[in-house]
Amino acid sequence: MTKKIKISDLQEFDAAEYLTSEEDIAIYLTVVLEENDPALLAAALGDIARARGMTQIAKDSGITREALYKALRPGASPRFDTVTKVCAALGLRLVAMPMHPA
Repeated sequence: MTKKIKISDLQEFDAAEYLTSEEDIAIYLTVVLEENDPALLAAALGDIARARGMTQIAKDSGITREALYKALRPGASPRFDTVTKVCAALGLRLVAMPMHPA
C-alpha cells in the first residue's frame, strides 16, 4: 500500500537556493525564456535576484527593493525596461535565437 503525503507536509521549493553558479543561472534563465511566458520570466528573474541578494540588485538596477519584489513576483508582468535593468544588474544579457534554425 502506498503512503499518502499531504501537500502541507512537503517543503516549499525555492529555486534561488540552487542558483549557485553563473552556469546554473544561465541554464535556468535560458529554459525559462524558451517557455515564452512573461510571468514565468519575472518569477525566474526574482529567483536569480534573491540568489544574488535582492538589496544589491535593487541598488544596481536603480529600482527600489519593494518595487523590485513587486515586479518580480510570480504572476507579475514587469515592463521591458524593468527586465533590462534587472538583467544588467545581474550581469545577464538576453539573446535572440531563431526558433527554427535553417
